[in-house]
Amino acid sequence: MRAMRLERPGGPEALCLRDVPTPEAREGWTLVRVRAFGLNRSELFTRRGASPDVRLPRILGIECVGTVERSTDPRLPAGTVVAAAMGGMGRRFDGSYAEFALLPTAQLIPVKTELPWTTLAALPESWLTAWGTLDTLDLRPGHRLVIRAATSSVGMAALALAAGGGVEIAATTRDPGKRALLREHGADHVLLDTGNGIGDAVRSVWSDGADRIVDLVGGTAVLDSLKALAPRGRVCNTGILSDTWTIPGFEPLEDIPSGATLTTYSSSEINHGDRARDALDGIVRRVESGACRVGIDRVFPLEELVAAHRHMEANRATGKVVAVVHHT
Repeated sequence: MRAMRLERPGGPEALCLRDVPTPEAREGWTLVRVRAFGLNRSELFTRRGASPDVRLPRILGIECVGTVERSTDPRLPAGTVVAAAMGGMGRRFDGSYAEFALLPTAQLIPVKTELPWTTLAALPESWLTAWGTLDTLDLRPGHRLVIRAATSSVGMAALALAAGGGVEIAATTRDPGKRALLREHGADHVLLDTGNGIGDAVRSVWSDGADRIVDLVGGTAVLDSLKALAPRGRVCNTGILSDTWTIPGFEPLEDIPSGATLTTYSSSEINHGDRARDALDGIVRRVESGACRVGIDRVFPLEELVAAHRHMEANRATGKVVAVVHHT
């Protein structure tokens, strides 16, 4: 099979198109014919060598959609449409940057849908992460919600899921040219994030701050988000778009306002059991009905993943970057 494999850390050109043996299905592992997959910033980190637990060579790719090719599980006959995300994909074992992927059977989510592969591929990681984040925040009608880095793939998904639910939404972006896009996708307010803090911008909309904040920037931006909260508000840090994993000098007693909540949502939770299956099914139905729009930035073929990584690294993407696999 053809695969884009990472053999050494480096820039986008470190991804190499190779002919490699097609894996064999075995007990507990199902061979999936990959049809399409979303790309994610965590794959950029791994490619650069910033994931020390990843052994090379490795086929990257933390999510995919496709059809069962071979399985030892009678509940997953050949041809079943499935989605998969996280759980070690592209890190502990080879992932989706290939024509086929051998994946743990337990983390495959069967999907019944007529959505195009490119649309379906945009959903597993980003939309389940957005769903889990909003669930963790206990978002309710009447809440005032800020989505930081709203033009990211998870941000656009969170905006789509929250819009129309009786929630007032302020979306942040660093690009003034993206204001119209965010309003079109359901933002009531668009705030320009200049890198000098969002507190004043948030309080220009709501004088006492936001009830809930989805923080997809991470790092020291989390401290800034905490300062923009209303009393007893909540921040959920889900992303690390800042490229910074830690908060130097973080002091909980000083940095978390009294009564406020700082929590996280890890996308490693998204493939766990019936709850994730029900969530993905609900997301698919909302997309099919037109209640939610899927923001796809660009679609690349498997063979052009070097260009796709360059595109993502330049921060040009608005929404999800997707790759399609054309089988030989």
